[in-house]
Amino acid sequence: TPAPTLTLTNLTFAYGPASTPVLDHLSLTLPPGAHLTVVGPSGIGKSTLTALIAATLTPTGGGVEIGGRAAPDATAHRVLIPQEAYVFTGTLAENLTHLCPDPVPEDELWAGAEAVGMAGLMRTLGGPHAPVDPAALSTGERQLIALTRAYLSPAPLALLDEATSHLDPAAEERAERAFAERPGTLIVVAHRIASARRADRVLVMDGANTAYGTHGELLESSPLYRDLVGRWSAASS
Repeated sequence: TPAPTLTLTNLTFAYGPASTPVLDHLSLTLPPGAHLTVVGPSGIGKSTLTALIAATLTPTGGGVEIGGRAAPDATAHRVLIPQEAYVFTGTLAENLTHLCPDPVPEDELWAGAEAVGMAGLMRTLGGPHAPVDPAALSTGERQLIALTRAYLSPAPLALLDEATSHLDPAAEERAERAFAERPGTLIVVAHRIASARRADRVLVMDGANTAYGTHGELLESSPLYRDLVGRWSAASS
């Protein structure tokens, strides 16, 4: 059997010796192909969790393994798409294939762009070989380019940390569905309830009191999740 895509073992993190831990002995195993959404109040540590998985932060205690490797040794096995999407000056194709070790045929670039919902933007910009001026792009356009870059990468674990925050709900759904259907495992830090409904499992972060289950299970068992769902539903109606 293949190694779990992600294993968190007693994962603990605090920003200082006297600080309350943001994560406190969190253990979680995600099999290949899993689709997890992470939710919780603002500032609770959702981005801290993705940073620990991406090894841009070091745990205070416990560990992170990706595909059986310690997180710092698993760079090629994961791709993190943060809220602030990075696009560099160059051609669109150079941006989209930045994480691909091998050349990507043009038809695959178009297929990836089509899946994520970026093909219209690619046509507007003049095709894959058109130059890109990051300053001339909207925040949402930069997010679409970063999402397509991650989609085309060979990394089996994709981490979307509010990576669709500047897309409208329909565009967000299209991008998330593309990643869910992509081979590999998907973790989405969500800012809309629809993301949680689309996932196999949801992790509710609340300091030491994390809850884990399906959307339906958590509606019954987690008061915080019910509260978040109610607030999100009210905001979108």
